[in-house]
Amino acid sequence: MRKICAAERASLKSAERDAAIARNFLGCFSAGSYFVYLSRGTEADTESVIRALLREGKRVCVPRLEGERMFAAPYAAEMSPNRFGIPEPAAGDEPCEIAVVPLLAVDGQGYRLGYGGGYYDRYFAAHPDTLRVGFCYAGQAVGRLPRSEYDVPLHAAVTETGVTRFARK
Repeated sequence: MRKICAAERASLKSAERDAAIARNFLGCFSAGSYFVYLSRGTEADTESVIRALLREGKRVCVPRLEGERMFAAPYAAEMSPNRFGIPEPAAGDEPCEIAVVPLLAVDGQGYRLGYGGGYYDRYFAAHPDTLRVGFCYAGQAVGRLPRSEYDVPLHAAVTETGVTRFARK
């Protein structure tokens, strides 16, 4: 399933869609602190969002891994690649109001298909008050994804066509 969804995401990737996602997010969400993934490959781009937030004087954190745990570390000019080749700061762990996460697919209840490591779900379980927002292309929406008791749903998904907010029970 991940392979199929990754191929679909790759077919949707475009600079125009990425710019629309950034506009939709920046126009709809406001906070003092953000935890934003550093995009790579076919993921919806976050570079312009990070730059805009920093220009506005917002606190921006990015993922930092220690073993099986993920932390929100302050964005830094100097970062080193982690074991997955993704740049990360050397230290830090700060709470953030909004988390922006990548995904391969999202369903109508806000459950996301990630890469299978469980890093974001563990982070969300430890930070339940953080607003969870997925970045994706509209074509990544699916009817229903398989889920486990450890999966933590998103509050919203931002696509090139707008923002979808998911109802919470």
